[in-house]
Amino acid sequence: MFQAATAVGLASALPELSEAAPAHKTVKGSLDAKLKAHVKNVVVIYLENRSFNNLFANFPGTQAPLSAVAPEACLQKDRNGAVLPVLPKVWGGMVPNSQDIGGKHYAIKEDQIKDLPNGPFKLVDAEGQPLPEAVITRDLWHLFYHNQMQINGGKNDGFAAWGNAGGLVMGYYGETNKNLGLWKIAEQYTLCDNFFMAAFGGSYLNHQFLISGRTPEYFNAADTAAKKKIAVLADGPQGVRLAVAPDCPGALDGPPKFVNDGAITPDGYAVNTMAPPYQPSYIRPAPGGDPLLADPADANTLPPQTYQTIGDLLSAKSVSWAWYGGAFQAALDARGGGAKPNFQYHHQPFNYFKQFAPGTTARAEHLRDGGMGDSPISNKFLADVVAGKLPAVAFYKPQGNLNLHAGYSDVESGDQHVANVIEHLKKSPQWKDMVVVITFDENGGWWDNVAPPKGDRWGPGSRVPAIVVSPYAKKGQVDHNFYDTTSILRLITRLHDLPLLEGLAARNAAFRARGALPPGDLTAALSFR
Repeated sequence: MFQAATAVGLASALPELSEAAPAHKTVKGSLDAKLKAHVKNVVVIYLENRSFNNLFANFPGTQAPLSAVAPEACLQKDRNGAVLPVLPKVWGGMVPNSQDIGGKHYAIKEDQIKDLPNGPFKLVDAEGQPLPEAVITRDLWHLFYHNQMQINGGKNDGFAAWGNAGGLVMGYYGETNKNLGLWKIAEQYTLCDNFFMAAFGGSYLNHQFLISGRTPEYFNAADTAAKKKIAVLADGPQGVRLAVAPDCPGALDGPPKFVNDGAITPDGYAVNTMAPPYQPSYIRPAPGGDPLLADPADANTLPPQTYQTIGDLLSAKSVSWAWYGGAFQAALDARGGGAKPNFQYHHQPFNYFKQFAPGTTARAEHLRDGGMGDSPISNKFLADVVAGKLPAVAFYKPQGNLNLHAGYSDVESGDQHVANVIEHLKKSPQWKDMVVVITFDENGGWWDNVAPPKGDRWGPGSRVPAIVVSPYAKKGQVDHNFYDTTSILRLITRLHDLPLLEGLAARNAAFRARGALPPGDLTAALSFR
């Protein structure tokens, strides 16, 4: 299969295409026959904001371990293209919010870690000791245009220059082989080391790609209050580079400044975070308006989307499915804020679609409260796991403080949560027929040494970890095949003989136009005997 490799340039937008799913004859003894005979449940655990290098830099058996990468291949450049003499400071500090972890106080300010050599480095505290995974670091920009400018045509040399966290982008956890439950899970099952986030940028857009493989539309944005959210580009309406502000400093002097790094492309696609049109949403209802809606006149509210999702296709085939949103009901009850559970509204992708609006049968059947915490008593997803009541396709989104997102979640808590979920799944009566995919929505702004292959206008973006866990997963293997987030949709599509979503057809066409194979469907990580 096509292997991930350094790519140059970025594709322009493709017209939406309609394409039937590839024909996979269910011949006795074939892979498809075995897949359908043995796999009755697909579970997707969708975590947050870590590049592959950030957690798995030197995992044994990977094609491109960080330790084997030449230092000159990691060099970061200034905004004028010159190689930086050192990494920038960590703007705002690595740990701006004071924390007490393991009897030690952590508050790492901007001037405490500086003049770092230009290259990747193990995350340490102000005393040079390994930074515990339990410490919450500052957040980093992870946005549509910024990610493309950081990738810089496959060179990956713009991360320090075009992020807002300075040198922090080059950091990685150096003791995950000893401390990370996910590392141990990867050792037991199959780690995919050429798996990329489907779309450039952030969580909002990659959640949309997880369920539909395409970018939300806001074609009349210029005629609404959202006009102010239209990005100003340096290279045309379908370009990849933001227009830099006249007073933008050099990379060693501060974060970049832009004319307008908005959420909407000049030709009307919503690529950075917009609010769901339905509650729960971070935009409140209009005064005197429908309490189930976000204020539709607010510039931050995305109009309801109407195109097909994987859920629609599953429902049309009478295949059971559900999205379990951690703390979803708590958010509806106005209890979703604070450090715990820290519910994230833009992580609920089906809540952007008209067919799943409040009051619809589809919403009641498929958008479920995942509950909270680590016990089946409080966590409704785990309760269904224990009871053997998971639908054929289940998406699980942990609550905010357990999703590993820098800025509001630490690695340790989320890692322990996922390890606990996997243990419950392995004890479930449905385990013998199950395939679990653990992955991250996007890189969170963290650098990675493997550049994404050239796809279409929307992605793929940076490399992220993905682990296939199943009685049928190849044990102790590293899968080098090329995948992206849409590979999960491709697996579900193949398993249930679904038509191909338009976004997947468009991505297929982009790769085939270059003589390359599109992302795989993860079946190479499975073995049926």
